[in-house]
Amino acid sequence: MPVAIIDYGSQYTQLIARRIRELHVYCEIFSWDQDPENVLGIQPDGFILSGGPASVYDESSPGLPTFVLDSELPVLGICYGMQLLARTLGGQVDSDQWHEYGSAEIEIAHKNPLIDSGISSVWMSHGDRVSVTPSGFNILARSKNGLVAGIGDEERGVYGIQFHPEVAHTKGGERILSNFVLGICKCEQDWTPGSIRLQLVDEIKKKVGNARILAAVSGGVDSTVASLLVHEAVGSQMDAVFIDMGFLRKGEAEDVCKALQPIMGNHFYFMDAADDFLSAVKGITDPEQKRLVIGEKFIRIFEEFSKSLGTFPFLLQGTIYPDVIESSAGSKSGAARIKSHHNVGGLPPEMDFEIVEPLRFLFKDEIRLIGELLGLTENMVWRQPFPGPGLAVRCLGEINKERLDILRKADSIFCSVLTRAGLLERRPEKHAPTISQAFAVLLPVRSVGVMGDRRTYEETIVLRAVATDDFMTADWFRLPQELQAEISAKIVNEVRGVNRVVYDITSKPPATIEWE
Repeated sequence: MPVAIIDYGSQYTQLIARRIRELHVYCEIFSWDQDPENVLGIQPDGFILSGGPASVYDESSPGLPTFVLDSELPVLGICYGMQLLARTLGGQVDSDQWHEYGSAEIEIAHKNPLIDSGISSVWMSHGDRVSVTPSGFNILARSKNGLVAGIGDEERGVYGIQFHPEVAHTKGGERILSNFVLGICKCEQDWTPGSIRLQLVDEIKKKVGNARILAAVSGGVDSTVASLLVHEAVGSQMDAVFIDMGFLRKGEAEDVCKALQPIMGNHFYFMDAADDFLSAVKGITDPEQKRLVIGEKFIRIFEEFSKSLGTFPFLLQGTIYPDVIESSAGSKSGAARIKSHHNVGGLPPEMDFEIVEPLRFLFKDEIRLIGELLGLTENMVWRQPFPGPGLAVRCLGEINKERLDILRKADSIFCSVLTRAGLLERRPEKHAPTISQAFAVLLPVRSVGVMGDRRTYEETIVLRAVATDDFMTADWFRLPQELQAEISAKIVNEVRGVNRVVYDITSKPPATIEWE
């Protein structure tokens, strides 16, 4: 049985979900104001209340849904979630000068099944604090400042911690989540790639029935795995169409065709629509508008193409869980829309299809493992993440064929040098340290240069390389200076239209991995 995560707008909510999935336990994120029937519909074994930016004393602060405590299931409150539990159950929460942000040391104050005695260094982020615990609760841990760091009512299975166990900065934080999910909630560890595959195939069969479905293949691992799952479920009822929007990396269209054509045979179609997409984005410089225009164009082309193949009630897309969350319109949880993914927030309101998204609640690493089970090559499964709109959101400013060619060549040079140096590996666990994602960005910024004793006035390439476990947070990769020099020289010497190369040394947050 799963765990329901009640979201109060924490930047780390997805990480909580990731850590639980890594325990082979299914979990799902719900806004705190979600319809109770939707939350209870997954039949949870327990609840986790995320952190959030609000104070329990704000008039508009999110509340604790009554069904959480009424269920009598185990509950774990994290940061704001702990404060909310304490105040709701009759404790006291104060705000004073003792704010704690960043790394902190804690001491175990009461032996308990949640916090191991070996845990000491944790990640704090709070202003309010629990000053009086509710009746029946013990203080489980305190920080070195003497503030309450953990509380628990073992008889009811209700706990609260003032720090974030889901982040890497909390040493042994995964044990806390494991203790709660496996020990206290007693969840079964049945969320494995094999079980996910069987479950998704069954769900696809039930949804599609005997109808036909058109698969939207964009070139990335998400849409490729989604297509193979549906093909396994309904076979010849599916036709897969790979549209080359003109925004792909060098050689990518050929790679995708080689991977899918042998499997799907005459139910796989390739369509070169580069000119159509270039016309659609002509003159557009705003990144959000680019995504929306590309999203609508994508759907309209599929609608038109499907007419030549017959009637398709369903359209398959490779939407994944981070796409859905980042495209959130900003519910009462306080989660903000980061950007409109072309296959989520960029969809037009009226379409001829009903969308099928079998990967909608899966993270990237889960999708890759399923891809391996489905027989995809390592090259396809472990390729770098690539945005749905492709190079269109890495070519800042106005897009045209000439600027895309410049970007494509520079990106190819960058990635080929990194691969040759052994820094851009398919499987991050094989060699360390390695780069999780690397790409080039073309800026509409011209600067003066000198090439062959002649003055130049050309554009700028930004190189971006990051290391990350989950793509929710990422650190810029410390690329050796000699490689930076080699890459810069090759790009400037071999790519016409570029006379300056810079390296992005910004982490996520505050930046995103992509520039647009």
